[in-house]
Amino acid sequence: MPLNRRALGLAAVALTLTLATTACGDDATAPGGGALTAVKLGYIGDWNGASLLAIANEKNLWQAHGLKADAKVFTNGPLQIQALDTGDLEFGYIGPGAMWLPASGKAKVIAINTLGNADRVIAQPGITSLADLRGKTVGVPEGTSGDMILTLALRSAGLTKKDLKVVPMDPATIVSAFSSKKIDAAGFWYPATATIKKQVPDLVELAKNADFAAQVSFPTAFVAGNKVVDGDKDKVTKVLAVLREAIAFRSEHPDQAVEYTAKLLKVSVDQVRADAANSQTIPVADLDRFTADGTIAKWLSGMNDYFVAAGKLPATVDPATYYTGDLFTAAGK
Repeated sequence: MPLNRRALGLAAVALTLTLATTACGDDATAPGGGALTAVKLGYIGDWNGASLLAIANEKNLWQAHGLKADAKVFTNGPLQIQALDTGDLEFGYIGPGAMWLPASGKAKVIAINTLGNADRVIAQPGITSLADLRGKTVGVPEGTSGDMILTLALRSAGLTKKDLKVVPMDPATIVSAFSSKKIDAAGFWYPATATIKKQVPDLVELAKNADFAAQVSFPTAFVAGNKVVDGDKDKVTKVLAVLREAIAFRSEHPDQAVEYTAKLLKVSVDQVRADAANSQTIPVADLDRFTADGTIAKWLSGMNDYFVAAGKLPATVDPATYYTGDLFTAAGK
């Protein structure tokens, strides 16, 4: 299924009104002298999307590898994939719901980040089952993990989106629409769901990632534009070296990682800690092993099967065509 470029373009214009930019590695020279290489990087302002950036900033990993990161926050993965295509970004972060985009050839997955369990189907008080959603108005950010969890949940209940009144919405709109009871339910995620809970404390969680763990895993990932991977392997290798060191630090120093992320996002440590509880971090040695033994390929293949069934992909795709695991492991040598 092609990207809805008009919708994404409008969302991107709206996003520029509130876009935050994080300059990283501001020191003038690389180790041994010489100018730092600029890197255009996108991220999402939550634990999964920002923790490695926060660590890299605090530990000066960008400069250590001769880089200077211009990092911009986005509200979802599909917008970053579009920015990779236009050259506005070189690297970005996506959740599991956007994994169909690299699978369809629009980017490369350069590093697996975490396994997510932050997605939920939430409903207004009084709605007690997925069956109750029939005919109801449901908001969802299209092409995201919120879309994915909603589709999986409906399928488990013998329903499809045609049984609902599905309204495509950006995340900020879902928060306001749900809080003001303008929608009955949403396919959404934490920590934004926690924001809604402040206004609707008795909202109902009808489904979560863990409900479908036997069917599919939910990896989050870092991606790169096809042109960058094909044309600038040195830059990709340096970025991967930064990510690998940050992944290792996050596994070994989880409390500091939470503190660094809270500082970057300008939120409380408790909020980030609660957000982190909804995902599984993976040590870098395990990512190397899972790359070599086919575990990651199995995760991605399982997601491809879902995307084919959901109409996002026309046919299954070999993960080797878009997961550059060889580059990831080589960056650690």
